[in-house]
Amino acid sequence: MNLKPAIFAVVIGTTDVSLIPGITVAGATPELTHYTPALDVEYLLTGRPITLDVVPVTPDGIPTPALVTRAVAFDVPKLVVNAGARVRPRVPYVDLGGEPGGDIRRGPAMSCAAAEELASRGRMLGRELGRLGVVYLGESIPGGTTTAMAILVGLGYNAWGRTSSASPNNPKELKAQVVMDALERAKPPPDPLRVVCELGDPVHPALAAIALGVAEAGGVPVLAGGTQMAAAAAIYKAMGGDLAKLHVVTTRWIVEDKSADFLGLMAEVGVKNVHVATASFGESKYEGLRAYERGAVKEGVGMGGALFYAQSMGRDVLKLVEAEYERVWRYVKRGD
Repeated sequence: MNLKPAIFAVVIGTTDVSLIPGITVAGATPELTHYTPALDVEYLLTGRPITLDVVPVTPDGIPTPALVTRAVAFDVPKLVVNAGARVRPRVPYVDLGGEPGGDIRRGPAMSCAAAEELASRGRMLGRELGRLGVVYLGESIPGGTTTAMAILVGLGYNAWGRTSSASPNNPKELKAQVVMDALERAKPPPDPLRVVCELGDPVHPALAAIALGVAEAGGVPVLAGGTQMAAAAAIYKAMGGDLAKLHVVTTRWIVEDKSADFLGLMAEVGVKNVHVATASFGESKYEGLRAYERGAVKEGVGMGGALFYAQSMGRDVLKLVEAEYERVWRYVKRGD
């Protein structure tokens, strides 16, 4: 099947789980993780951050995967979808009427009214996007691999310790403890909607709903991301979606991550159409890009989908990414 994207939608949101020290490196500090989704999409659309004059980086200074997505999928129209971000981006976006996610250890992730609104509006948006054909859906939500584990466990899947991390050192014990604390507080919720309300975040149900709408309109939904997309696919399935119509695309770094189990999770949920971008940054002249080969970042902002598409077009992805990397660091150093 030809999976050339007609449009690339990036769904953003936040969860207060990202404020837990050590849970994520998708931001230079825990507090900055609430800015990361806005900065990611501002950079993706404009080539520079707007809300803060800071390119989103890990604590080690490794830049956002939005750099890769922007560099290699430059010719694909982009759409920002706000599912519930604490900091709203200063670029145009579609708002699904959700709310930022809470700390699932302390209380519900969101109100069920917000989750229902996300499902309704997301599905409506998906039906419109589906008329275009192939729709790639990426995400930006620091802390999302932890809430993804919670969603999957809440829906009855064995996801313990199987979701990935943006860090080379996956904090599996900490993530599992957060999920256990959330389950102890909420008990296993009785239905999928309650699972999302109690244990999730705004992004995963939005991804699922948009994908469902795309499929209903005759389009091809492609979840472009890592282990978090197992949770999105599980919600899609619980909403009545046909998994035969759903595709998932990710990076080689996610598939090869020994601290997680991307392929196993996809198989457990029932996703059959899995595609992997085989790009390597091992020969890069830049340490920040070679770090990807050591397990840094791995996915995010639809990077796997962008690489998969670019490689299918025969593009020299490393050359494109290095050129964008050079431009970004000139901007960082000179403010130009």
